[in-house]
Amino acid sequence: MSELTIEARTDKLDEVLAFVDKGLEELDCPVKVQMQIDVAVEEIFVNIASYAYGQKEGMATLQFNENEDKTAVTITFMDEGVPYDPLVKPDPDITLKAEDRPIGGLGIFMVKKSMDRVDYEYRNGKNCLTIVKSING
Repeated sequence: MSELTIEARTDKLDEVLAFVDKGLEELDCPVKVQMQIDVAVEEIFVNIASYAYGQKEGMATLQFNENEDKTAVTITFMDEGVPYDPLVKPDPDITLKAEDRPIGGLGIFMVKKSMDRVDYEYRNGKNCLTIVKSING
């Protein structure tokens, strides 16, 4: 497992993506899968940076793990911000025209659709959002 603790600020996104991409490249992750994971990581980290701490500043921790046979990765995002489970919000109705849909929710919807598993837990005073993705394409 590798871990990165970083200030939860949008200007730190490049460092977060570099951390994740380093792990994916060491596993020879296909480019298409890496792009899907990067989009999910960006969505989750930017949401933490934008909303978890309100007007205050805080930290985010990412844990990067691969499974035993190196065919899947698990990335867990942790913050000590306001407790919030993004998975309880109903998925947006994508059959509606964009202008007829309420704002918000599309990013986490894309994360749920592109990852193999997405889990949320609030434990020990922390939001813990975990994504799992097979890297076999």
